[in-house]
Amino acid sequence: MSTIYQSWGNFPKVSQRAHSVQWRKKSLPDSLDTMLPHGLGRSYGDVCLNENGMLLTTRTLNHFIDFDIEKGVLRCEAGVSLAEILELVVPHGWFLPTTPGTKFVTVGGAIANDVHGKNHHCAGTFGRHVLQFELLRSDGERLLCSPTSNEDYFAATISGLGLTGLVTWVEIQLKRIYHRAIQAESIKFNELEEFFEISTQSDQYFDYTVAWIDCNARGAAQERGIFFRGNHVSEEEVPSQWQIPFLRRLPPPLRTMPINLPCFMLNRWSVSAFNWLYYNQQRQKTVSQLVDYDPFFYPLDVIFEWRRLYGKGGFLQYQFVVPDDDHRIIKTILQTIAASGMSSFLAVLKTFGHLKSPGMLSFPRKGVTLALDFPIKGATTFELLERLDDMVREAGGSVYPCKDARLSARNFQAYYPQWTEFSKYIDPRFSSSFWQRVSL
Repeated sequence: MSTIYQSWGNFPKVSQRAHSVQWRKKSLPDSLDTMLPHGLGRSYGDVCLNENGMLLTTRTLNHFIDFDIEKGVLRCEAGVSLAEILELVVPHGWFLPTTPGTKFVTVGGAIANDVHGKNHHCAGTFGRHVLQFELLRSDGERLLCSPTSNEDYFAATISGLGLTGLVTWVEIQLKRIYHRAIQAESIKFNELEEFFEISTQSDQYFDYTVAWIDCNARGAAQERGIFFRGNHVSEEEVPSQWQIPFLRRLPPPLRTMPINLPCFMLNRWSVSAFNWLYYNQQRQKTVSQLVDYDPFFYPLDVIFEWRRLYGKGGFLQYQFVVPDDDHRIIKTILQTIAASGMSSFLAVLKTFGHLKSPGMLSFPRKGVTLALDFPIKGATTFELLERLDDMVREAGGSVYPCKDARLSARNFQAYYPQWTEFSKYIDPRFSSSFWQRVSL
């Protein structure tokens, strides 16, 4: 029986059958349908969907296999979530080598999308910290993949969007920490040039850097934002007992968004009002504080089903990267969005470093990336994003497949000319709604 599965953006809505993978040593189902691994469904677009096919749901592959506490090497099944990893390893003084903005993704999904985080400039993508994994192909072959074994499948599977087969287990190298606290700073800026100055300076001294920008402001305030940076506390900086009560030592309780908001509630005026309040709640230019890692890395995770803010129609997240040698392209894109009248509830700006991923289709590259959320408002939304696609392509940039639900085959193939080489490693019985669209 077919089931409706949705991406995190609630678009598109497609039907497919689901098969739960119960045991990592069992063969894949014998079916005429195409297959696609599916973890927690936190991809915003359709890379996690397989219309009229089968989803191999992996959340039952949620067992830890081995944890070397001395070396920080963790082996687990591919359906284990980043939240479950943190719960295990943080008390032993280890942390994820890099993490996206939500901990509710599986480690298999982190590999498939080669996720990145606030520390890309010094740690690169998740794939750089993968030591090895097992890849189960539809013909029953099991490949042990690492930088020195089946290197071609290792490169194709990292950022391979789940198309090369089913990853059953993964081994990763963790990052040493001495406490769950983060020494964090937030700095207000008024224009993009100031953002780039702060970013260049911060990347030298801070492991984690990112900025929120108010892309709905007008006039002189159009480029204002808040820059966030932080480091894990060092061994010498571990908080004393009197400081610890002021830290949120455990993740805050989840608050659920119970219903989809009416679509008219998220509009240019409501978003502008929220952004004004968010920017002005910090009265000082710079604020330094000791915070728990959870709200620092995962501020949106405290609201379960926060996507319902965008209503039943869903939303599109649009993330691109362009070279950072010419800042005018970011200015032009922000002006284009403002002129369109479309409102982005969230806008996250960050510079990527030069560290290359082992992934063949990996998205991050040296430059500056901007991630935006747009509620779907018919053709107007899609027309705006197509214009932005062209601007990104002409600037020599790229759009993130993990976030995409509408990119044309023409632009995808321009962003990722290596797609033809990658297609050689796709399992012949694996497919996705995304791949069917962009490989035409």
